[in-house]
Amino acid sequence: MIETIKKLFNKYKELINYVFFGVLATIVSIGSFKIFDVILGEHLYMISNVISWIITVIFAYFTNKLWVFQSKSWKPNVVVRELIGFFGARLFSLGVEELGLWLMIDKMNIGTIGFEILDFDVNGNLIAKVIMQVVIVILNYIFSKLIIFKKKDKKEQ
Repeated sequence: MIETIKKLFNKYKELINYVFFGVLATIVSIGSFKIFDVILGEHLYMISNVISWIITVIFAYFTNKLWVFQSKSWKPNVVVRELIGFFGARLFSLGVEELGLWLMIDKMNIGTIGFEILDFDVNGNLIAKVIMQVVIVILNYIFSKLIIFKKKDKKEQ
């Protein structure tokens, strides 16, 4: 039984790590978004989202590099290539997220929804942010797996 679990874990280790660190990155993203949504005001949700994005992308780069895709090289050409690809892909997903937030909050009026859970204010902005996080996590995995941290042969690393 334990041997079977080990085999399954090893087979899906990358995906398990991606989900684990993706959940942490999502917590960083939603938490920082909520903080800046309160500080700046709900009407500046796009600015709050960009600040949240910067914090989250820095966190996600290091966790993806070190633990998810295990890119061990710190050679400048490898790091620069990864950083450009990682931030480029994340800029694309930021555009998707900003568009999704704008559509849901400004056009579909999700921003008017709100309720409290254990003294925590859940507004429409936060609901839209959580919905978009699901889309973004999937997009980011595809970019990271197939492009940014794609396994190279030993000579390139």
